Amino acid sequence: MKIIPKGEFIFLEGPKPRTFELIFAWKVWKEFIKGFRALHFVGPAITVFGGARFKREDEYYKTGLEIGKRIALSGFATVTGGGPGLMEAVNKGAFENGGKSIGINILLPFEQYANPYLHKSVTIDYFFVRKTLLLKYSYAFIVLPGGFGTMDELYETITLMQTNVVHDFPVVLIGKAYWKKMFEFIDEMVAYKTISPQDPGLIKVTDSLDEAMEYIKAHIDTHFRVAQRHKPIWWLFERS
Repeated sequence: MKIIPKGEFIFLEGPKPRTFELIFAWKVWKEFIKGFRALHFVGPAITVFGGARFKREDEYYKTGLEIGKRIALSGFATVTGGGPGLMEAVNKGAFENGGKSIGINILLPFEQYANPYLHKSVTIDYFFVRKTLLLKYSYAFIVLPGGFGTMDELYETITLMQTNVVHDFPVVLIGKAYWKKMFEFIDEMVAYKTISPQDPGLIKVTDSLDEAMEYIKAHIDTHFRVAQRHKPIWWLFERS
């Protein structure tokens, strides 16, 4: 069983001695640098979020395989949380179809382990660092069904878009039946004026992978110039 670093629990207990907090800030900085060095050369990518608890016989696992395949054939790298379930399915689909398969894992006491379909994997101690890395390298985001973690990643992404911190990134949810209740609640938020009427337009939901990929391609072609990363610099001990 993996153990979550004790320091994270201690940090969340409230103010600590300044030395402790300086050391914690140093550890967070090191985590970011670790992620930046590992992922700098992954190339243009699409990030896929999805639940860890789906089994290989589940229908959405098969959907994940097809999504990974389509991302690979489109020429983008595939980035996931690197764990089991739908993350594994998407990575496997990319891995087996000539695409670059990337996993950004998190250290947890259960459920989370690196799946075997990764060309590159980095394990992060802190959720907020991991979420930054999942967003940083991608031109689009696909969201498969999942639990609290998937919801957290989805809402973090659309909050950044709603507040104009990031712009013009397509977010596509797969599975109308699964997300139906959430969209009903989003309509309630519009009715209560806790979000703006245009905010639901930040998200597209569909059951069609053709529609999803066409939507992403059109969005990227309209708003971005996709560029490859520079080559590694040997004297910085960089690897592609």
